[in-house]
Amino acid sequence: MYAEKLPPHDIEAEESVIGSLIINGEAMPNVVTLLKNEDFYREANRWCYDACFTLYDRGVAIDQVSIANELTRLDRLDGMGGAAYLSRLVSVVPTSVHIEHYARIVHRLAMMRRIIESAGEISRIGYEAGPDEDKALSRAEDILFRLRRGESSTDFVHISEVLDEYIEESGFGPSLDGGSLSVALTGFHNLDTLLGGLHRSDLIVLAARPSLGKSSLALNIARYAAMEQKARVAVFSLEMGKQQVVQRLLSCESGVDTRKFRLGEFTPDDERSIVEATGKLAQAPIYIDDSPFLNIVELRSKAKRLHLEENIDLLIVDYMGLMLQRGDNNVQEMSEITRSLKLLARDLDVPLLAISQLSRAPELRPNHRPLLSDLRESGSIEQDADVVMFIYRDDVYYTEDEWAKLHPDVMYPKGIVDIIVGKHRHGPTGTVQLKFVDKLAKFEQLPVGIA
Repeated sequence: MYAEKLPPHDIEAEESVIGSLIINGEAMPNVVTLLKNEDFYREANRWCYDACFTLYDRGVAIDQVSIANELTRLDRLDGMGGAAYLSRLVSVVPTSVHIEHYARIVHRLAMMRRIIESAGEISRIGYEAGPDEDKALSRAEDILFRLRRGESSTDFVHISEVLDEYIEESGFGPSLDGGSLSVALTGFHNLDTLLGGLHRSDLIVLAARPSLGKSSLALNIARYAAMEQKARVAVFSLEMGKQQVVQRLLSCESGVDTRKFRLGEFTPDDERSIVEATGKLAQAPIYIDDSPFLNIVELRSKAKRLHLEENIDLLIVDYMGLMLQRGDNNVQEMSEITRSLKLLARDLDVPLLAISQLSRAPELRPNHRPLLSDLRESGSIEQDADVVMFIYRDDVYYTEDEWAKLHPDVMYPKGIVDIIVGKHRHGPTGTVQLKFVDKLAKFEQLPVGIA
């Protein structure tokens, strides 16, 4: 019979951290971002570190006297062996020079203990033997995801803490210093002005009838964010294969007609442009998954794994309807998909741009402009989304002759696209006009004076 193993820990490393802080309280900034009080295995050391952190937070000097006073205030000093325990810790380590080394040992072993605890949680999920294996896998992945990111369940926090975090992280604008972007930009000035960019944790839905350029606009946004902002972009392309995605990106970047890509007919100038565009796109941090039969559980799992590896800044899903399993209740299933996508955006803290089809309702109305009620399958899309955008084109619904009869004094809007922001949880709604260059599957800003 084997004796039960103790969880991994190193008491000497813990005591060396506390001893170093008692010797030199100014070493606290070197470890405060690495260690939490729960990382210490021995309770007395946990109490000591907690006291040091409290003093540091108050701006009070950390030394043997101040730590003893703080522990006395909390009625903990006698329980851990009195002032003699603190004196012994001072004698454990002669200098504070190596405090970061000791702190890394304490942190690493604390992580090992958390892995053991997480394994126990996952084991319990398995023993429950629930009827839904996807949900069981999702719960298990969530446990590991929180462990990797150092997250735990949240509780109420004072608004001042949230404000401090917001000011520190946001910088009131896009960050280009290699860290996470506060917002991802679409590259279209008027649209970015209306939306304030694509914000982290937001679910942004882009919806339209077929063949109006939903995928093209999403890829235009991905290309701009990755190449101009250096944002790390993940694209789930359930409709197009990765070769088609790359062809569209190359066409946009090179200015070579998409038809030539399909036929493989290039002039020498085209080939030079494509080679140059290939070199530029090869440096762009864009990740493409073209799995055609992806359900929401698999998508969440893949997105989380990539985020852990690459810390992505923007997630694109093209498109939501292809994740439906087409069971008995599409409405309920779509509700689960949109809710899961919103939770994924929050979990990863990235903007998630999801493409959606519209119902046939706009075709049946005299005024074909889309409405929120046209969102296909479920009203949950409207409810869960932070932003809903529609693509509308008059030249799809009216010929030049029909347009001239209805609007004799207005030029035919060939290639003019209305991007209608029908819902904006954080700001105003409105319409922005862009130009669609069909042969390049590319959206462009209109020249000044045309919009």
